[in-house]
Amino acid sequence: MTRTPRRVALLIETSRKYGRALLHGIFRYLREHGPWSLYFQPWGLGEPFPPWLRRWDGDGILVRADSRELANLVARKGIPAIELRWTFTDLGLPAVGIDNRQIVQLAFDHLRALGLRQFAFCGLAPGRNRWADYRQQTFEELARADGFPCWSFRPRSVGRGDSWEREQKQIAEWVKQLPKPVGLMACNDDRGLQVLDACRWAGVRVPQDLAVIGVDNDEFLCNLASPPMSSVDVGADNAGYHAAAQLDRLMAGKPLAEHRVFLPPRGVVVRQSTDMIAIEDPELAEAVRFLRRHACDGIRVDDVLARVPLSYSTFQRRFKQFFGRSPKQEMIRLQIERARELLSQTDLSLAEVARRCGYPHLKDLCRAFRTRLGTTPATYRDQYAQPRSPLN
Repeated sequence: MTRTPRRVALLIETSRKYGRALLHGIFRYLREHGPWSLYFQPWGLGEPFPPWLRRWDGDGILVRADSRELANLVARKGIPAIELRWTFTDLGLPAVGIDNRQIVQLAFDHLRALGLRQFAFCGLAPGRNRWADYRQQTFEELARADGFPCWSFRPRSVGRGDSWEREQKQIAEWVKQLPKPVGLMACNDDRGLQVLDACRWAGVRVPQDLAVIGVDNDEFLCNLASPPMSSVDVGADNAGYHAAAQLDRLMAGKPLAEHRVFLPPRGVVVRQSTDMIAIEDPELAEAVRFLRRHACDGIRVDDVLARVPLSYSTFQRRFKQFFGRSPKQEMIRLQIERARELLSQTDLSLAEVARRCGYPHLKDLCRAFRTRLGTTPATYRDQYAQPRSPLN
């Protein structure tokens, strides 16, 4: 006897990369585990939710609630539901999302690895988005914990009609006044695009004076930017896949192992907006450039020293004073980041990934991967591989 497909409402925006990536992950789960009868229509955050939802009587809901009215309505339904935005934390709904502290840590570590010692954050008006507020607070904490200054932008009140242009002028004035060079994290890619446009208005060079990294890795926005913008790929598709699995479990009457799940982001996608080195020490700067270009070519620290007139002990001391870690640790960091990229975005064999990251044997990559990330390359690929289009 054929089981009737469960009726599931997808209340997830299609207007933004994050929501579309969630949907990709949900569709991937359905291809692997069987179909649902989906109640879905394209919509955007801030728009009224579908009117049919008030009368709808289905089996489950996956929701990104951006209004109290929608959140309350979903909670009152009394059917299995998973919250994917977690703006309203008092409703007791299970939640799935991305670990925002790890997002900020990735962005900060990337900017810090450029040699930058001054930082800035461009956020939204306070209270407009709780995760943007959290990212700002965390970025400031990370910078100051390492002994570096951090300046943050919060928009002044703007009027209607010309608000975007007025806010853009505020950002331009702010970036012009920042000390240079400076590494800037934008709360999301939309804001990062605004920052890069404001830099053109203000005559601030990117990345020479100001290196910019966004969040979400919206390929359209990142490549529309001039120069193309580096961004943290949060791996929202993995959150969508995990949320679908959680909802399937609830609809089957099974308990959840965890009520709130926050998954790690996929990694940093590097583009021209952070293609710089902010190191005044010419020997150290040359060593870092060489290390960046060849970390995955099987080099050793001795190969770096062959490029600069420094003794082993002097190089180690200068490098650690500037970066807070050894050249070997930096090489491993670069290798692991490259491995993460290849594992999530290609179908290369694990042995080939190891070879392309400077490890002649897969076991060596596995050891480094487990030490740094607490998992294996195979498990990482299973969790974070980019989903194929649901139409393929």
